[in-house]
Amino acid sequence: MIAVLRIGHRIGRDKRITTHVALVARAFGADTIFITTKDEKIKKNIQSVCKRFGGDFQVETGLDPKKIIKSWKGTIVHLTMYGAELEKAVDHIDTDRDLLIIVGAGKVPPYFYEIADINISVGNQPHSEVAALALFLDRYTKAAWQRKDFHGNIQIIPCIKGKKVLSKGTT
Repeated sequence: MIAVLRIGHRIGRDKRITTHVALVARAFGADTIFITTKDEKIKKNIQSVCKRFGGDFQVETGLDPKKIIKSWKGTIVHLTMYGAELEKAVDHIDTDRDLLIIVGAGKVPPYFYEIADINISVGNQPHSEVAALALFLDRYTKAAWQRKDFHGNIQIIPCIKGKKVLSKGTT
């Protein structure tokens, strides 16, 4: 199981970024996202994507991050600019254990750096948490997301020109 813990979501400011974090998590192989701020709109938006495009991705909002972390039985990774280099660190993460990936919004309190089993630097320049999560999941899953079949009502077929969309029934 791969879960993403989105901490510090600010409804007015971060709604699009948090939505994109959730979309990347779903598309790149995570099973669930925990968003610390209660936000039913994001939950409904992601559930709508899952209904149309498939997959069993789960969204939970309004959760206490410390409770999630305390009950987590697997590995905890924190994505940041201040940590071990992605390319070197990712191969040392036990893929047989559940994985919780912490992704912050704004300034991340020291607690999360300290509680993580490993802080992983996805680049050492300011960047998007969406990009950091995508790069990390791509490396961690060895690009398995490219081969995943979501069994959705809508399926996009890669093609060099134009758009090829398969649609099953009503969307």
